[in-house]
Amino acid sequence: MESPAVPAAAPPDDEASAFRALADPTRRQILEDLRGGELAAREIASRFSISAPSISRHLGVLKGAGLVTERRDANRILYSLAEDRLALCVGRFLSTVCPEQIVLRNTTWRSAPEGDAS
Repeated sequence: MESPAVPAAAPPDDEASAFRALADPTRRQILEDLRGGELAAREIASRFSISAPSISRHLGVLKGAGLVTERRDANRILYSLAEDRLALCVGRFLSTVCPEQIVLRNTTWRSAPEGDAS
């Protein structure tokens, strides 16, 4: 029987923990790997040349920052990307630091015809 996803541990306004989590390249790679959907901890660990306990610590940091959620499925722990939290943290920072670029990118993306990959 599946259990529901465990909510992100970090308070929504604690963006510093998200940026600390993003500072490590292994954690960034884990987030990229989760882009395609949820993965079991063992599947995540198999993609790296470091130990499973090290991956577990990285997953704990990501969960603590609210960037991933976890749910139990029998004896497996499945991790998912917390896209909204990641987008809010990074987006809020970018809109403060370089608001013109955000506007330009949104305009460019919206003006591209559907099916145009450019």
